[in-house]
Amino acid sequence: MAHSEQTPEKHQRIIVQNNYGEKLVGVLRDSKTMEIAVLCHGFRSSKESSTIANLAAALEKEGVSVFSFDFAGNGESEGTFEYGNYQREADDLCAVIKHLNGMKRIVTAIVGHSKGGDVVLLYASKYRDIKRVVNVAGRYDLKGGIEKRLGRDFLQVIQKEGFIDVKSKGLTYRVTKESLMERLTTNMHEACLNIDSRCRVLTVHGSDDEVIPVDDAMEFDKIIPNHKLHIVEGADHKYTSHQAELASVVVPFIKDGLEHKYS
Repeated sequence: MAHSEQTPEKHQRIIVQNNYGEKLVGVLRDSKTMEIAVLCHGFRSSKESSTIANLAAALEKEGVSVFSFDFAGNGESEGTFEYGNYQREADDLCAVIKHLNGMKRIVTAIVGHSKGGDVVLLYASKYRDIKRVVNVAGRYDLKGGIEKRLGRDFLQVIQKEGFIDVKSKGLTYRVTKESLMERLTTNMHEACLNIDSRCRVLTVHGSDDEVIPVDDAMEFDKIIPNHKLHIVEGADHKYTSHQAELASVVVPFIKDGLEHKYS
């Protein structure tokens, strides 16, 4: 069954209310299939990020329906941006999947980039109802990367002040003690051990990722039961020069998991 490439005018804006009464804004690229893939962005990002937008376009071109959305406090969605928030974002993803199920759609794959990679893995470990999960450049050890962002003495500062204000790329956000502890106590190792062995997981990571070391991908590969690892040689964290290769790995993996094959 052939599918023509859709124009942006045919993309449908959908509002989903999360468990906390906040409105999440998403975009449905409808290829007229019941089965659908959901895409999740990373830290301080949105559904408009190049990685998410390019993957959405590549899947749509191949006849796969796609829903991408902004987590609470990010992009167009309601709520206040919070550091950490991994479990809350997994809850947001749950609200989105329930909404799509209510639209008579079957979510067959969830894809996350960077922090979103951790969120989709956490979702899979908690709800165990998705067949295919794609972790693009997720972080295995959530204690990693904090010092670089918050400073070497971040624990002493936050114990004393109760928060740290971070300035990054012209924007300021506050890291509270509670949100930092949420990240530090989120155990990806334990979560991955709880992923159903019938769930197929793909981890994709760039060999030159400057934000999250490629070693993290190797750790996921050791412990996730039904796992495939793909290293994109030369790719950075945002796949700046490797978007096409990223899509060439992710799209077939998702299409292969569909009940009905589309071309």
